[in-house]
Amino acid sequence: MSGTHPVALAIDYPERPLNRLTTAFRPFVVLPILVLLGTVSGGSIDWTRGDTRTTVVSAGGLLFLGPLLMILFRGRYPSWWFDWNLNLLRFGTRVAAYIALLDDRYPSTEDDQAVHFSMPRPDVAAGDISRGLPLVKWLLALPHYVVLFFLWIGVVVAVVIAWFAILFTGRYPRALFDFVVGVGRWHLRVIGYAYALATDAYPPFRLGP
Repeated sequence: MSGTHPVALAIDYPERPLNRLTTAFRPFVVLPILVLLGTVSGGSIDWTRGDTRTTVVSAGGLLFLGPLLMILFRGRYPSWWFDWNLNLLRFGTRVAAYIALLDDRYPSTEDDQAVHFSMPRPDVAAGDISRGLPLVKWLLALPHYVVLFFLWIGVVVAVVIAWFAILFTGRYPRALFDFVVGVGRWHLRVIGYAYALATDAYPPFRLGP
């Protein structure tokens, strides 16, 4: 596929020195916002104390089955379901950017800050997405899962190198920055195609726009 994919991610490169103190302790300072993200991202937490087991279940998460059924049987994608998915992905991407040291401002629950993520609002009736394809998109994206597995390993290495670079120079090496953003962009295109069901445009095998 050529051209620009409709699912887009851009993160502003910090031209200023990054905060070395919050960078040094990023695994700890990110914990509160991770807990908050977890409460709206679905899943559960279990812990046991003595003979007592406690389970905390969080609500929300990316809506997949509901939109799939609506697209398949009704030819509709409820706008508020799409808005939930879009804003949850935006929030999660801001948190991920903070973890990856791409920005030193604490992630906002509402404002874009340096992270700009967009995803097309589909109109099933207008033919933006087909009614049957969502059933197999997750399977068609299988080659991307394999490639992304190795790319995310590279991201971990890049972030560790960037962590040391920021501590000593206050700067995120631009080549590493572009690589980490590119992998995040690739990942979000797969999510937008296979799970958020926002587009039928197959994700390209590239890091760039």
